[in-house]
Amino acid sequence: MTSTCLAMIAAILAAALSSVAAPSRAAPADIATCDRLAAHPDDPDKPADVKGNSDIRAPDIAAALKACKTAAAAPDAPRRVLFELGRAYEFNRQAAPAAAAYRKAVDAGSTSAMVGLGALYFKGAGVKANVAEARRLFERSAAAGDPLGMLNLGSVYGAGIGGPVDFAKARSWYAKAAAANSAEAIYQLGLMTQDGDGGPKDDAAAKALFEKAAALDHHGALERLGAYAEVGRAGPKDEQAAIAFYKQAAALGDDDADDALKRLKCPFALKDKNGKAVGHICFGGDI
Repeated sequence: MTSTCLAMIAAILAAALSSVAAPSRAAPADIATCDRLAAHPDDPDKPADVKGNSDIRAPDIAAALKACKTAAAAPDAPRRVLFELGRAYEFNRQAAPAAAAYRKAVDAGSTSAMVGLGALYFKGAGVKANVAEARRLFERSAAAGDPLGMLNLGSVYGAGIGGPVDFAKARSWYAKAAAANSAEAIYQLGLMTQDGDGGPKDDAAAKALFEKAAALDHHGALERLGAYAEVGRAGPKDEQAAIAFYKQAAALGDDDADDALKRLKCPFALKDKNGKAVGHICFGGDI
Protein backbone atom coordinates (compact mmCIF):
# COMPACT_ATOMS: atom_id res chain seq x y z
CA MET A 1 0.00 0.00 0.00
CA THR A 2 1.40 3.34 -1.03
CA SER A 3 2.09 6.17 1.36
CA THR A 4 -0.59 8.15 -0.46
CA CYS A 5 -3.21 5.49 0.33
CA LEU A 6 -2.09 5.30 3.96
CA ALA A 7 -2.39 9.05 4.28
CA MET A 8 -5.91 8.95 2.82
CA ILE A 9 -6.97 6.21 5.24
CA ALA A 10 -5.51 8.13 8.17
CA ALA A 11 -7.38 11.25 7.11
CA ILE A 12 -10.66 9.32 6.81
CA LEU A 13 -10.18 7.78 10.28
CA ALA A 14 -9.34 11.14 11.79
CA ALA A 15 -12.47 12.67 10.27
CA ALA A 16 -14.60 9.80 11.55
CA LEU A 17 -13.19 10.11 15.05
CA SER A 18 -13.70 13.85 15.09
CA SER A 19 -17.36 13.35 14.21
CA VAL A 20 -17.98 11.21 17.30
CA ALA A 21 -19.74 13.45 19.84
CA ALA A 22 -17.81 14.10 23.02
CA PRO A 23 -19.66 13.32 26.26
CA SER A 24 -22.06 16.16 27.04
CA ARG A 25 -21.31 18.39 29.99
CA ALA A 26 -23.85 20.08 32.23
CA ALA A 27 -24.36 23.62 30.96
CA PRO A 28 -23.58 26.25 33.62
CA ALA A 29 -26.71 28.21 32.64
CA ASP A 30 -28.97 25.21 33.22
CA ILE A 31 -27.29 24.43 36.55
CA ALA A 32 -27.67 28.05 37.64
CA THR A 33 -31.38 28.08 36.72
CA CYS A 34 -31.95 24.73 38.43
CA ASP A 35 -30.20 26.01 41.58
CA ARG A 36 -32.07 29.31 41.56
CA LEU A 37 -35.52 27.73 41.23
CA ALA A 38 -35.22 24.33 42.91
CA ALA A 39 -32.44 24.44 45.52
CA HIS A 40 -33.51 23.83 49.10
CA PRO A 41 -32.19 26.32 51.70
CA ASP A 42 -31.02 23.51 54.02
CA ASP A 43 -29.19 21.44 51.38
CA PRO A 44 -25.51 21.30 52.44
CA ASP A 45 -24.52 20.83 48.78
CA LYS A 46 -26.16 24.13 47.79
CA PRO A 47 -23.73 26.85 46.64
CA ALA A 48 -23.20 29.51 49.30
CA ASP A 49 -24.49 32.27 47.02
CA VAL A 50 -27.80 30.47 46.36
CA LYS A 51 -30.55 31.20 48.90
CA GLY A 52 -32.84 28.30 48.02
CA ASN A 53 -36.60 27.97 48.49
CA SER A 54 -38.54 25.65 50.78
CA ASP A 55 -41.21 25.45 48.08
CA ILE A 56 -40.92 25.76 44.33
CA ARG A 57 -43.36 28.48 43.29
CA ALA A 58 -46.10 27.27 40.94
CA PRO A 59 -45.10 29.71 38.13
CA ASP A 60 -41.51 28.40 38.35
CA ILE A 61 -42.14 24.65 38.29
CA ALA A 62 -42.04 24.20 34.50
CA ALA A 63 -38.85 26.22 34.13
CA ALA A 64 -37.23 24.41 37.06
CA LEU A 65 -38.13 21.02 35.62
CA LYS A 66 -36.77 21.91 32.19
CA ALA A 67 -33.48 23.30 33.49
CA CYS A 68 -32.93 20.52 36.03
CA LYS A 69 -33.71 17.77 33.49
CA THR A 70 -31.22 19.23 31.03
CA ALA A 71 -28.54 19.70 33.67
CA ALA A 72 -29.10 16.26 35.21
CA ALA A 73 -28.79 14.51 31.83
CA ALA A 74 -25.07 15.29 31.64
CA PRO A 75 -22.68 12.63 33.01
CA ASP A 76 -20.93 15.23 35.16
CA ALA A 77 -24.12 16.64 36.72
CA PRO A 78 -23.57 17.58 40.39
CA ARG A 79 -25.49 15.41 42.80
CA ARG A 80 -27.39 18.45 44.09
CA VAL A 81 -28.88 18.85 40.59
CA LEU A 82 -30.25 15.30 40.78
CA PHE A 83 -31.81 16.19 44.14
CA GLU A 84 -33.23 19.41 42.71
CA LEU A 85 -34.64 17.48 39.74
CA GLY A 86 -36.42 15.24 42.23
CA ARG A 87 -37.90 18.33 43.91
CA ALA A 88 -39.03 19.73 40.55
CA TYR A 89 -40.76 16.45 39.69
CA GLU A 90 -42.34 16.29 43.14
CA PHE A 91 -43.74 19.82 42.91
CA ASN A 92 -45.02 18.92 39.44
CA ARG A 93 -46.94 16.05 41.07
CA GLN A 94 -44.83 13.38 39.36
CA ALA A 95 -43.94 11.22 42.32
CA ALA A 96 -42.45 8.22 40.49
CA PRO A 97 -39.91 10.26 38.49
CA ALA A 98 -39.18 12.21 41.66
CA ALA A 99 -38.35 8.99 43.49
CA ALA A 100 -36.08 7.89 40.63
CA ALA A 101 -34.22 11.21 40.65
CA TYR A 102 -33.86 11.16 44.43
CA ARG A 103 -32.55 7.58 44.30
CA LYS A 104 -29.83 8.58 41.80
CA ALA A 105 -28.89 11.49 44.03
CA VAL A 106 -28.79 9.19 47.08
CA ASP A 107 -26.49 6.82 45.19
CA ALA A 108 -24.26 9.84 44.49
CA GLY A 109 -24.20 10.65 48.22
CA SER A 110 -26.75 13.45 48.56
CA THR A 111 -27.93 13.54 52.15
CA SER A 112 -30.81 15.88 51.23
CA ALA A 113 -32.02 13.38 48.64
CA MET A 114 -32.12 10.77 51.42
CA VAL A 115 -34.69 13.01 53.11
CA GLY A 116 -36.64 13.52 49.88
CA LEU A 117 -36.78 9.81 49.13
CA GLY A 118 -37.58 9.03 52.76
CA ALA A 119 -40.54 11.40 52.66
CA LEU A 120 -41.89 9.61 49.57
CA TYR A 121 -41.55 6.25 51.33
CA PHE A 122 -43.31 7.71 54.35
CA LYS A 123 -46.38 8.81 52.39
CA GLY A 124 -46.26 6.08 49.72
CA ALA A 125 -45.91 8.50 46.80
CA GLY A 126 -44.15 7.09 43.73
CA VAL A 127 -43.00 4.12 45.81
CA LYS A 128 -44.71 1.61 48.05
CA ALA A 129 -45.22 3.06 51.53
CA ASN A 130 -42.51 1.86 53.90
CA VAL A 131 -42.20 3.70 57.20
CA ALA A 132 -39.18 1.65 58.27
CA GLU A 133 -37.31 2.58 55.09
CA ALA A 134 -38.29 6.21 55.51
CA ARG A 135 -36.92 6.25 59.05
CA ARG A 136 -33.72 4.49 57.94
CA LEU A 137 -33.11 7.16 55.30
CA PHE A 138 -33.79 9.97 57.79
CA GLU A 139 -31.37 8.37 60.27
CA ARG A 140 -28.72 8.00 57.58
CA SER A 141 -29.08 11.64 56.56
CA ALA A 142 -29.10 12.89 60.16
CA ALA A 143 -26.02 10.86 61.04
CA ALA A 144 -24.23 12.58 58.16
CA GLY A 145 -25.08 15.98 59.68
CA ASP A 146 -27.78 17.02 57.21
CA PRO A 147 -30.11 19.57 58.87
CA LEU A 148 -33.12 18.28 56.94
CA GLY A 149 -32.39 14.76 58.10
CA MET A 150 -31.98 15.91 61.70
CA LEU A 151 -35.21 17.90 61.50
CA ASN A 152 -37.19 14.95 60.13
CA LEU A 153 -35.68 12.54 62.63
CA GLY A 154 -36.76 14.92 65.39
CA SER A 155 -40.29 14.78 64.01
CA VAL A 156 -40.12 10.98 63.82
CA TYR A 157 -39.24 10.74 67.51
CA GLY A 158 -41.77 13.41 68.46
CA ALA A 159 -44.61 11.62 66.69
CA GLY A 160 -43.51 8.09 67.55
CA ILE A 161 -43.21 6.99 63.91
CA GLY A 162 -41.74 3.51 63.62
CA GLY A 163 -41.06 3.44 67.35
CA PRO A 164 -42.14 4.94 70.70
CA VAL A 165 -42.57 8.67 71.25
CA ASP A 166 -39.39 10.16 72.69
CA PHE A 167 -39.65 13.91 73.26
CA ALA A 168 -36.13 14.12 74.68
CA LYS A 169 -34.60 12.66 71.52
CA ALA A 170 -36.90 14.80 69.38
CA ARG A 171 -35.74 17.91 71.20
CA SER A 172 -32.10 16.83 70.88
CA TRP A 173 -32.35 16.37 67.11
CA TYR A 174 -34.20 19.68 66.70
CA ALA A 175 -31.41 21.37 68.66
CA LYS A 176 -28.80 19.88 66.34
CA ALA A 177 -30.70 21.02 63.25
CA ALA A 178 -31.26 24.44 64.84
CA ALA A 179 -27.50 24.76 65.32
CA ALA A 180 -27.24 24.36 61.54
CA ASN A 181 -29.61 27.36 61.22
CA SER A 182 -32.68 25.42 60.06
CA ALA A 183 -35.59 27.84 60.54
CA GLU A 184 -38.13 25.03 60.93
CA ALA A 185 -35.97 23.26 63.51
CA ILE A 186 -35.52 26.48 65.49
CA TYR A 187 -39.29 26.96 65.45
CA GLN A 188 -40.00 23.37 66.50
CA LEU A 189 -37.44 23.64 69.28
CA GLY A 190 -39.22 26.81 70.39
CA LEU A 191 -42.54 24.98 70.55
CA MET A 192 -41.04 22.17 72.64
CA THR A 193 -39.41 24.72 74.93
CA GLN A 194 -42.63 26.70 75.46
CA ASP A 195 -44.55 23.50 76.22
CA GLY A 196 -41.86 21.78 78.27
CA ASP A 197 -41.74 18.71 76.01
CA GLY A 198 -38.54 16.71 76.32
CA GLY A 199 -36.92 19.23 78.63
CA PRO A 200 -37.45 22.32 80.79
CA LYS A 201 -40.31 24.70 80.05
CA ASP A 202 -38.96 28.21 79.51
CA ASP A 203 -41.06 30.96 77.94
CA ALA A 204 -38.14 33.38 77.67
CA ALA A 205 -35.96 30.82 75.90
CA ALA A 206 -38.86 29.86 73.62
CA LYS A 207 -39.42 33.50 72.70
CA ALA A 208 -35.72 33.90 71.86
CA LEU A 209 -35.95 30.88 69.55
CA PHE A 210 -39.06 32.28 67.86
CA GLU A 211 -37.24 35.57 67.35
CA LYS A 212 -34.35 33.72 65.71
CA ALA A 213 -36.68 31.76 63.41
CA ALA A 214 -38.69 34.91 62.64
CA ALA A 215 -35.49 36.59 61.45
CA LEU A 216 -35.37 33.77 58.87
CA ASP A 217 -38.95 34.62 57.79
CA HIS A 218 -40.60 31.63 59.45
CA HIS A 219 -44.33 32.43 59.48
CA GLY A 220 -45.11 30.18 62.44
CA ALA A 221 -42.47 31.88 64.57
CA LEU A 222 -43.87 35.31 63.65
CA GLU A 223 -47.36 34.12 64.68
CA ARG A 224 -45.99 32.91 68.02
CA LEU A 225 -44.32 36.27 68.65
CA GLY A 226 -47.66 37.93 67.93
CA ALA A 227 -49.40 35.65 70.43
CA TYR A 228 -46.72 36.34 73.06
CA ALA A 229 -47.00 40.10 72.59
CA GLU A 230 -50.81 39.99 72.64
CA VAL A 231 -51.02 38.44 76.11
CA GLY A 232 -47.73 39.70 77.56
CA ARG A 233 -46.01 36.33 77.67
CA ALA A 234 -42.26 36.51 78.39
CA GLY A 235 -42.45 40.29 78.08
CA PRO A 236 -44.77 43.29 78.20
CA LYS A 237 -48.23 43.17 76.70
CA ASP A 238 -48.19 45.10 73.41
CA GLU A 239 -51.19 44.81 71.10
CA GLN A 240 -49.65 46.96 68.37
CA ALA A 241 -46.55 44.76 68.29
CA ALA A 242 -48.81 41.70 68.22
CA ILE A 243 -50.69 43.09 65.22
CA ALA A 244 -47.43 43.84 63.42
CA PHE A 245 -46.19 40.26 63.97
CA TYR A 246 -49.53 38.80 62.91
CA LYS A 247 -49.51 40.88 59.73
CA GLN A 248 -46.03 39.67 58.82
CA ALA A 249 -47.01 36.06 59.47
CA ALA A 250 -50.28 36.38 57.52
CA ALA A 251 -48.41 37.88 54.57
CA LEU A 252 -46.32 34.70 54.52
CA GLY A 253 -49.47 32.57 54.47
CA ASP A 254 -50.00 31.74 58.15
CA ASP A 255 -53.70 30.97 58.70
CA ASP A 256 -53.52 31.24 62.50
CA ALA A 257 -52.12 34.77 62.21
CA ASP A 258 -54.85 35.69 59.73
CA ASP A 259 -57.48 34.41 62.17
CA ALA A 260 -55.86 36.40 64.99
CA LEU A 261 -56.06 39.60 62.96
CA LYS A 262 -59.75 39.02 62.28
CA ARG A 263 -60.33 38.34 65.96
CA LEU A 264 -58.55 41.53 67.00
CA LYS A 265 -60.49 43.56 64.45
CA CYS A 266 -63.82 42.19 65.73
CA PRO A 267 -63.14 41.57 69.42
CA PHE A 268 -66.62 41.93 70.90
CA ALA A 269 -68.77 38.84 70.50
CA LEU A 270 -72.55 39.32 70.73
CA LYS A 271 -74.87 36.63 72.04
CA ASP A 272 -78.61 36.36 72.25
CA LYS A 273 -80.49 35.73 75.50
CA ASN A 274 -79.90 32.02 75.12
CA GLY A 275 -76.15 32.48 74.86
CA LYS A 276 -75.97 31.76 71.14
CA ALA A 277 -73.35 33.72 69.20
CA VAL A 278 -75.06 36.13 66.81
CA GLY A 279 -72.23 38.38 65.64
CA HIS A 280 -69.33 40.64 66.54
CA ILE A 281 -68.67 44.34 67.00
CA CYS A 282 -65.78 45.28 64.73
CA PHE A 283 -63.50 48.28 64.42
CA GLY A 284 -64.08 50.26 61.24
CA GLY A 285 -60.49 51.05 60.31
CA ASP A 286 -57.48 48.90 59.55
CA ILE A 287 -55.88 47.46 62.69
